[in-house]
Amino acid sequence: MGMILRPLTETFAVSPQIRPADVAAAAAQGYRAIINNRPDGESWGQPKSADIEAEAIAHGLSYTHIPVSLRGLDPEQVGQMIAAQKAAEGPVLAFCKTGTRSSILWALSQAGKMPADEIIAAAAKAGYNVSNLRAHLG
Repeated sequence: MGMILRPLTETFAVSPQIRPADVAAAAAQGYRAIINNRPDGESWGQPKSADIEAEAIAHGLSYTHIPVSLRGLDPEQVGQMIAAQKAAEGPVLAFCKTGTRSSILWALSQAGKMPADEIIAAAAKAGYNVSNLRAHLG
């Protein structure tokens, strides 16, 4: 099974867990950066961040690891997400186990840049419910 891309905007998509072999396809589809929001060792058989990073670099993509545990995230991680998107020289693909943590981080990174309703609608269209974040989205 290949990667499942769920676009939130024209330049940002989320996906459930990707594998090193998926990086070439992401690059071929025009993605220029990968953000990994999953901690290493969360599940048995999960690819290591370093292996995906090596593939990203080999294909000319930037790579950022912002691990978010299932316990939650902190404002520093939102800042790292904003910085990674700013540094990206083109479309970004972020992933975690299901794409939920990536979509939440993206939503919080857009607070003040997009209206809350648009953020919530974009995530919903991709299959993610971030409406509980409304108070944090501006």
